[in-house]
Amino acid sequence: MAPTPTEQLMHKIDQVLLELQEVRKVNERMDKIAMFLEDIRLADVIQNYTAPRKLLWINFLAGLARGLGLTIGTAIVLALLGSLLSQFLSIPILGDYIRELVEYVQSYSQP
Repeated sequence: MAPTPTEQLMHKIDQVLLELQEVRKVNERMDKIAMFLEDIRLADVIQNYTAPRKLLWINFLAGLARGLGLTIGTAIVLALLGSLLSQFLSIPILGDYIRELVEYVQSYSQP
């Protein structure tokens, strides 16, 4: 026997109620996560105000690491570019310009 329209409606209402309960559980979890993140943020702000020396030291080390990384990265890129350019020395017109550039750089690297 096929369910009556009333039974179908009741079944759909039960499904909607179950989905609503699941949504409420998810909302409760999200509220807990939001409160936890706010507590962490508040603790971080309080720590920064109560320990300025630590904040300065951390920022100094972060700046030092960024500067060192930038310097090393630039040196690697320039070395790769120089190596790539040296491969084009045999090209007639372009090779002459690259050869002059390489000689110019080498003249400053030798004491």
